[in-house]
Amino acid sequence: MGRGVCVAGVLFCLLAASGLLNEGVAQEQAGKEYTVSLYHVAPGKHLDFLKWQAEREALGKEAGAPAPQWYVHTDGDSWDYLSIVEEPEAARQAELDDKLEVAARRKGLTTGFAAGLEFRQFIASHTDSRALGAFTAQQLVDEASAQ
Repeated sequence: MGRGVCVAGVLFCLLAASGLLNEGVAQEQAGKEYTVSLYHVAPGKHLDFLKWQAEREALGKEAGAPAPQWYVHTDGDSWDYLSIVEEPEAARQAELDDKLEVAARRKGLTTGFAAGLEFRQFIASHTDSRALGAFTAQQLVDEASAQ
């Protein structure tokens, strides 16, 4: 089985979990919320994209944000990079956003809308999806059967 098919299968499972699960399994099994992002990088912008992401990731580490896991496309579909990052609880997210903005300004980096525009120069397209996990297939079957 090709790596692209395996990654697509993992992504499908993550997305399926986010759609199937509500309060049941998520509360019982302490499932966490993740953002799964697929990036199609603009031609000739791969290194710039990675440097931009590494710089922002360093800010996140300084602020205490969870570090994303990065995956590099090798075969199959057309995406270039996939990242998965655990989302902090809502109450902590506002605090992290403030810390990240302060750290970015201190280092002379863009923030807000300007940062979004800067980011978009590196990519042709991207998607962000929310997913709950991690669960076993049996836990999902049990949740689906209980409803």
